Amino acid sequence: MYTLIPFWFLPYKFFNSLFLGLSVGSIFILYAPLEPSVYSLGGVILAMGTLLVARLYGAILNVKWFFRISLFVEIVLLAAMCYFLIHPYTYQTALVIYIGYQITFVFGSYLVRIETLLLHTDTLLAKVDTLKQLGYLLGMGVSYLFYKLLGYFGTLNSQEQVYALHFLLIGVELLVIFFVCKSFKRIT
Repeated sequence: MYTLIPFWFLPYKFFNSLFLGLSVGSIFILYAPLEPSVYSLGGVILAMGTLLVARLYGAILNVKWFFRISLFVEIVLLAAMCYFLIHPYTYQTALVIYIGYQITFVFGSYLVRIETLLLHTDTLLAKVDTLKQLGYLLGMGVSYLFYKLLGYFGTLNSQEQVYALHFLLIGVELLVIFFVCKSFKRIT
């Protein structure tokens, strides 16, 4: 059995949203080689995956599965980013990144629902939502400044800029994983 520790969960939500804010602009560059039909097929698979997860709610709407799925999602993101940094920028790389993100999106509705169920109080939910928005805004601002700084110093190629950003993203993702692990405690 597990319990959620709000003291650690709040920074997890902040850094998770910071990651989202930092990465959101890079998706357009990462996915550029993909054909539009890939998005259609990906959307169908995403919807089917989300339906499957919803059908499992009776078994997974608890703290233990919340921890496991949260950690799984973050590890998938970390693996996708590492793949991007190791392999050349090709159609296959874009496809692997897209599949990684789609896997995480399958659990999006679940993660929002279980978070709401477990955080019980409006005060805690307000803190989580506030930190999520602050993290997202800060991430968007930092990514903007990051791209402008790289442009100023001569890195004008969008692919090179997104590649460089991924080092920062991996650092933030490692913090996210740390906070996920601290946010849940196994109790006996």
